[in-house]
Amino acid sequence: MKKWLLAACIIPSCFAVAQEEQEALSTFPQASLNVDYSSFYSHVRKLQDEDNSALQFAFGFKHVTTGDLCHISSAYIHTQKLDIPLTVSSEQRFTVPSEKALKMANATVALVIEEPVNQCDMSVQLETTPQWLKMQYSVEDIETLYQQYQTFFDDMGSFLSFLMPSVDGMIVHFADTHLNQSLDNGLNINDGRLVLEKSWLDEKKSLSLPVIPLRITARTAK
Repeated sequence: MKKWLLAACIIPSCFAVAQEEQEALSTFPQASLNVDYSSFYSHVRKLQDEDNSALQFAFGFKHVTTGDLCHISSAYIHTQKLDIPLTVSSEQRFTVPSEKALKMANATVALVIEEPVNQCDMSVQLETTPQWLKMQYSVEDIETLYQQYQTFFDDMGSFLSFLMPSVDGMIVHFADTHLNQSLDNGLNINDGRLVLEKSWLDEKKSLSLPVIPLRITARTAK
């Protein structure tokens, strides 16, 4: 399962920013892979309600042999009129705006991938937005994130509940995959991951972290 960023932006403002950046950057490199924007829009449009405003979809391309994310050196949304740059994270993931106008314009997401594109399959990750990545979480913060994950999975599984997993906790991921540390409230970070089980979440406690996490995802079980 997986966490995608909703860079919520209105089309006119996106165009204005893109035009300014294009003037400074001239042209984008020729893409090695072009994917219809509609493939991404079908995901991000599901996160347009207040009930899931803390969540986003992050996209990447996973190598079919190694399981690692393929390296993306450039990414942008291409339309007949202009190109809109996308930011690729150090994890080789990116987010796209949720804009029906881009879908109607038959936009494509153009990517320059270092590996052979026939060896890279799209990977979609559901995660918290950057605004929710911090060192101190109140009880209300934890409840909000957990409830939003629960709501999303419940909504997606309303018709196919036998296929969708249920949320039984959350996982806090850190950039340092070798991080091991004991925290308050009986919690432990192991190999850069902190598992918040449902039993701990039900106790409604606050959370203090040693560093700002990389992302927070849902912990799921069938």
